[in-house]
Amino acid sequence: MKKYGICLVTAIMAVSLLAPVTLFGGDDKDHVRYVKDYKDPVIKQMKEEMDSLTALSDSITAEIDKKFKDMKKEKKDNKEKLRFDFRNVNKPSSPEAFKAPFHYPPVPQYYTGTCWCFCTTSFMESEIKRLTGKEIKLSEIYTVYWEYVEKARGYIQKRGNQIFAQGGESDGLFIIWEKYGVVPLKEYSGLTGGTDKHNHKMLQAEIMDYFGLVKKTGVWDEEINIAHIRVILDKYLGKPPEKFSYKGKKITPLKFFKDILKVNTDDYIQVMSTLSEPFYLAGEFDVVDNWRPTKTYYNLPLDEFYERIKMAAKKGYTVCIGGDVSEPGYNGFEDAAIIPDFDIPQEYINQDSREFRINNKTTSDDHGIHLVGYMEKDGRDWFLIKDSARSSRHGDFHGYYFYRDDYIKMKMLTYSVHKDIMKDLEDKFEEAEKETAKK
Repeated sequence: MKKYGICLVTAIMAVSLLAPVTLFGGDDKDHVRYVKDYKDPVIKQMKEEMDSLTALSDSITAEIDKKFKDMKKEKKDNKEKLRFDFRNVNKPSSPEAFKAPFHYPPVPQYYTGTCWCFCTTSFMESEIKRLTGKEIKLSEIYTVYWEYVEKARGYIQKRGNQIFAQGGESDGLFIIWEKYGVVPLKEYSGLTGGTDKHNHKMLQAEIMDYFGLVKKTGVWDEEINIAHIRVILDKYLGKPPEKFSYKGKKITPLKFFKDILKVNTDDYIQVMSTLSEPFYLAGEFDVVDNWRPTKTYYNLPLDEFYERIKMAAKKGYTVCIGGDVSEPGYNGFEDAAIIPDFDIPQEYINQDSREFRINNKTTSDDHGIHLVGYMEKDGRDWFLIKDSARSSRHGDFHGYYFYRDDYIKMKMLTYSVHKDIMKDLEDKFEEAEKETAKK
């Protein structure tokens, strides 16, 4: 029976494959099948007409947009900037005319906002040579790396209520060196991927994207956040060395700073000149880049502020200085910066006119530079400026500017200098502190 049963089923299956045979009472169920989608010819034609009209309209719009975009580009490309005509200014002939003290050749910061570190590093290289006789080219980006870390830490601790940007102030370098030390340039360039030019734009953007996520999720965990920030920094700048070899011995960056460079950061004073703070007292330099903020800037009247710069330069000291670099009399193609009479007549350059420009923001904290020399020419003081910005490479003397006395007085906001230059003001500082304590 089993044998016949199997044969019967097999026969039925074979028949069903050969022909649509109805078995077991027939198949009266509904079925589906795939057919080509039907496009209504009238609607299709109307849609094609609409698409054609839309394309025509889009092409007209695109043509108009392109026309105006090209006009804007042409206007931007041909835009003229107000500049002072230097033809009647008897500028210094060259950087060599200054007989400047030791400083390394200018180093470009390229596409970064880290002038504060380039100028202060240069300043300290000159100071190390002056004090110890050692010529050691130091890494700017090592300091920048750790400043980014500390800035991120502040941002996290303040829950985003602090700016995170590339800028900073000169005293930041002293704070970083005391905590993390410093290394020679050959040990850490801060350049990755085979490039020879610094560019921190993508680094900045990625950090801000990460902070945006932290803000959105509320994951304010300093240890986790800093670890992530360091991953980003390592990606763009490379990992800073924990130890390196110096004269045949392994050494940490902190030990290199303390034992080899022998820099005493307490020997350096920050100076400002503003009517917004009492004179001869240390106060806050109230700008965005003083993000910590520190309150270590001694406030001097303008005459003394300027004379100390001149005194330092004449004695062979250099000065790390910063301020505004956006004036008509500031011109990289001329390698010079002055205050033209059409801006303000020379006799009106004083504390009040300076303060007016600080207050209305026409003088701002734009840029840090290294003042490396002084000379007198035609009865005017001129200062040799070593500069890391691109504009200083537009003229004949790449990396240098000549600043005239009026530009220093009107537009330079702060500087750092060795305390020797302020020695005879110590009594005034102490007296001002005592008077304040009485109040």
